[in-house]
Amino acid sequence: MLYLGKLVNTHGLKGEVKILSDFKYKNLVFTKGNTLYIDNTPYKIKTYRSHQKFDMVTFENYENIEDVISLKNKNIYIKKEDYNFPGPLNEELYGKNVYDGNKLIGTLKEINNTSHQELLVIAGKTKEYLVPYVKPFIQKITNDGIYLNVIEGLIDED
Repeated sequence: MLYLGKLVNTHGLKGEVKILSDFKYKNLVFTKGNTLYIDNTPYKIKTYRSHQKFDMVTFENYENIEDVISLKNKNIYIKKEDYNFPGPLNEELYGKNVYDGNKLIGTLKEINNTSHQELLVIAGKTKEYLVPYVKPFIQKITNDGIYLNVIEGLIDED
């Protein structure tokens, strides 16, 4: 199962819940009829809307706040095999080696999701580097690693 986010609260009296998620392809996941898993129990999405930084969801057969209050502060998961994602998941990239051509820069520590774009956090030998996770900077991603198009000043090497 893949971690999708956290159900942080309920909203209103009709069973709507607030989910906090940074999942890269949540636009594919938060769709009517798709199934989310909480404590290995399936919950089918009835409605979805985005509100501020939250994903607002109601589930089929859960019509009021009393039905969903026990789900508060629970982690939400999906089954990867239920989806055909158009690219790699961020979680699959963690720990991969990052290269500038044939030169090893470091390993991917994490991917930070800012309000404008995702940033690769690369752990180098002595410091961390931040590289925008956008097409102009990514040459290719393979099983062997992540290959960057490094421009002057992007990686300040010692």
